[in-house]
Amino acid sequence: MSSTEKPKRKLRVGVLFGGQSGEHEVSLTSARGVMGAMDKTKYEIVPIGITKTGQWLTGPDVHQKLLDAAAGHPVLGHLPAETAEDRSLTLPIAETGALDVVFPVLHGPFGEDGTVQGFLELVGVPYVGAGVLGSAVGMDKAVAKDIFKAHNLPIVPHVTLLRRDWQQQPEAMLSRCEQGLYYPVFVKPANLGSSVGIHKCRNRAELAAGLTDAAQYDRKLLVEQGVDAREIEVSVLGNDDPIASVPGEIIPSREFYSYAAKYIDESSNLIIPAPLEPAQVAEIQQLAVTAFKVLDCAGLARCDFLLDKSTGQVYLNEINTMPGFTQISMYPKLWAASGLSYSELVDRLIELAIERHGEKQQSRTTFDVSTAE
Repeated sequence: MSSTEKPKRKLRVGVLFGGQSGEHEVSLTSARGVMGAMDKTKYEIVPIGITKTGQWLTGPDVHQKLLDAAAGHPVLGHLPAETAEDRSLTLPIAETGALDVVFPVLHGPFGEDGTVQGFLELVGVPYVGAGVLGSAVGMDKAVAKDIFKAHNLPIVPHVTLLRRDWQQQPEAMLSRCEQGLYYPVFVKPANLGSSVGIHKCRNRAELAAGLTDAAQYDRKLLVEQGVDAREIEVSVLGNDDPIASVPGEIIPSREFYSYAAKYIDESSNLIIPAPLEPAQVAEIQQLAVTAFKVLDCAGLARCDFLLDKSTGQVYLNEINTMPGFTQISMYPKLWAASGLSYSELVDRLIELAIERHGEKQQSRTTFDVSTAE
């Protein structure tokens, strides 16, 4: 660089983490990984934490404060008390200053479901990941399955119930599930991730218990046909022309890939790349890219598949528009195996966010009525 050339300004990246969902703790771990991977010579990191009650905080120590609060330490008690009337529902711009891009490392409701994405659209800030539509539909597994089915993507049989109906007509809802499915089945909240509230049910009593637990987390409940299957995952990266990573296989340490198997015991075996035939790899990658496109996703997503052990049938299980970024998460591991390091992946996601924002700016937001015919 010549003596007269000005140094290139660092991009100011707001990293959002925490949030009001059952995946609050997972978000904190993911954000730690993302911020640790960001090149400090390229980016000025602006951490923005959201407490479990919805308070937005910033400052150099906010991540540690939320970690301490999640561990049960009363550190947030030293902060100004929050009430329903004075809760800030806007980015703390006065504290953060202008941001070039936001990386919402938020999982689950109020973060991965289009709510934060809609807010960022309103304030006009580029952000990493899917937009309002892709985020909202990707979060709602029941709606996503309806769209996948409409596009002839293979999915397992399932039944969708409302919490209200389960609470008011439990016997009728159990019979409805049993009429369309056979045991074992899997129960999950339609709008959550990280295997929170998921249960494998082998009989009516377990199904009832699973529905009752899942109903704590969402008003919509999904009951899926159990399949004796291998669990295959693929990472997708891009905007309008996405690409798929090599597939990986999960050998759960427990009966299925539960929350504990993912984040607590850390003993699940991840096989990357998955031992698959070339034709199977091509099929799964194509299905992943197609799912990404039909939901109008952007930036990143992880697609999860079931591969029936007896028939070889591939089923698209779900799509995650803001997958985990912890050190043991499949999304970054799959890209590392595909030749893209963790830090390079973060760089690319930020580039894609700015690219997507620029493309949106090409659309007119006004109309001259005098030119109307």
